[in-house]
Amino acid sequence: MSAAKDMGAEAPLLLREDGADGVAILTLNRPAARNSLSLPMLEALENALAAIGEDRSVRCVVLAAAGPVFSAGHDLREITAHRADADGGRGFFDRAMETCSRVMQAVVGLPQPVVAAVQGVATAAGCQLVASCDLAVASDQARFCTPGVDIGLFCSTPAVALARAVPRKAAMEMLLLGDMIPADEAFRIGLVNRVVPGDKVMETALALAGRIAARSVLTVRMGKKAFYRQVDLPLGEAYREAACVMAENLMAHDAAEGIGAFLQKRQPVWEDR
Repeated sequence: MSAAKDMGAEAPLLLREDGADGVAILTLNRPAARNSLSLPMLEALENALAAIGEDRSVRCVVLAAAGPVFSAGHDLREITAHRADADGGRGFFDRAMETCSRVMQAVVGLPQPVVAAVQGVATAAGCQLVASCDLAVASDQARFCTPGVDIGLFCSTPAVALARAVPRKAAMEMLLLGDMIPADEAFRIGLVNRVVPGDKVMETALALAGRIAARSVLTVRMGKKAFYRQVDLPLGEAYREAACVMAENLMAHDAAEGIGAFLQKRQPVWEDR
């Protein structure tokens, strides 16, 4: 297990645990601060994701959090403290938002799929983080919201991930009203994939991650990259992009092995294992 520490803090901000099955668990570890995404936390996440992206032994990632709250979003105390800066905090705000945007894009751009394990409340940028993950498992007690309008701060950056995860009107309702939505509503609109009892969240997330990790690494990485590359393209361009990827995938050893194994009614042996 490895950990990233906040400057001057004893407790590690972020924990990483690597399993023998190729699943890495990243755990937000600021429970006393509701796992808020301070700049050091964002930087720790960015560094951890970069390291995982280069780690061929990691086949899937589970993103979890310690304590009863998944993440309360940006650290408002940190933001308030920087209003005393000479520039009124603008320099810090720019840096924090840019870092946050890079982290969310890193989750999407990570070669390995990322499964969020949401045991509690996920608000603002915390909700954004869930929306950015490829899959999400939520406790039946989990709740989600983008409440920036309540404090005069529209959740503009969370809106980017949210609008790509749920229908537009559902996203705008969350953004304009700032209401907490329960886990079953998050499931209905497509923000999460599974809703399970609280004591089953990690078990379910790890089971999904384990199934993904058992697949061909080449196929999963190629597929994830292609999915996000085509999803915002016009229909014709999306099909051209997907067709090129499909043809390239068919040329790979693992595709030939997988098809052969299916026809021969046996388990495939992936080249990358």
